[in-house]
Amino acid sequence: MVDRVAMGPTRTFALRAGRVVLIAVSVVLVALLPVLGVLLLWSRGTPAPFLDADGKPLPGSISEKIHVPINGVEQGMVIKGKNVANPVLLYLHGGMPDYFLTRDYPTGLDEYFTVVWWDQRGSGLSFSADIPTETMTPDQLVSDTIAVTDYLRKRFGRDKIYLMGHSGGTFIGIQTAARAPERYDAYIAIAQMTDQLQSERLAYDYMLKRFREDGDEQMVRSLEAAPVTDEIPLPDAYISVRDVAMHKLGIGTTHDMKSIVTGLMLRSFQFREFTLGEKIDLWRGKIFSGRLLWNQELTTDLTKKVTLLEIPVYFVHGAYDYTVSYPLAKSYYEQLDAPLKGFYTFSQSAHSPLFEEPTRMREIIQADVLTGSNRLADPE
Repeated sequence: MVDRVAMGPTRTFALRAGRVVLIAVSVVLVALLPVLGVLLLWSRGTPAPFLDADGKPLPGSISEKIHVPINGVEQGMVIKGKNVANPVLLYLHGGMPDYFLTRDYPTGLDEYFTVVWWDQRGSGLSFSADIPTETMTPDQLVSDTIAVTDYLRKRFGRDKIYLMGHSGGTFIGIQTAARAPERYDAYIAIAQMTDQLQSERLAYDYMLKRFREDGDEQMVRSLEAAPVTDEIPLPDAYISVRDVAMHKLGIGTTHDMKSIVTGLMLRSFQFREFTLGEKIDLWRGKIFSGRLLWNQELTTDLTKKVTLLEIPVYFVHGAYDYTVSYPLAKSYYEQLDAPLKGFYTFSQSAHSPLFEEPTRMREIIQADVLTGSNRLADPE
């Protein structure tokens, strides 16, 4: 039998504290069991099929979630389209895969394309803790993009496909289009990155000014404590407040999304086409890949790295976007050399015109992108 007196007061206190913690954890787990049960039942994990008027699967349509070995890593993607005879569009997400947003922000792109929502190495469906961190580089992601492109070209019998990047996806997308133009019909950039460090400076100045005008002293203090300078990495204090501040001002993911928790996290867990494990990996991957790629994006000026594209180029940008600078993207577009190009300002959008103004986006796709013209572009 253990002699409690011999153990001493410190040891006795530690044991009691440990029991208290175990009891508290047990209580929390029991309380969460119904929630976890609901999440598991809700998370069926299969993409919804396209149905005809009789509620039967639409002939010729495709709706699947698959994993494909890409450059030594199993990588996941969702493929959606109402007609597999349509052109193929490869979508490159930004800081995290955002296919789950199509539930509340349907794009309608599947009317015109077989859309491939690919989760890049280290993200979402392609997350694995075993991925070597040294492979998480822009060059590797460009190579992965080309490999995924070749898989899709072979599978769907296409000489070329369309390439669309969003936010951080444009960082990879424009470099891919420059390296392998023969594989693509056109490059569509949504919130095209340029010099992201300068973009962060502009965003910081704007947010500080706005919060001062609004009298939000707490946000002013938080930003003043973490100024954006030329130093990389950016201050942790700035990173911790950046996304919250941007969404609060309507210059983040969408102009109407004021909270990361309700706008992104809650929506991701409400999405039925992912399993619960896949939803958790979505956020694990955001932390994993974002941490490794962010500083590389900050140290690269794309306006100097990519000055020429040999295919049609379309820049789509929201007027309220400060996540990726609108004026910097416009300036980059003006200096970029391409056989055909168009810049499209979305006056009601922030960082995601694809989701925020889908009707106008579809008009541009149908009238300009698919016809190789730029009739709907902003006047030069």
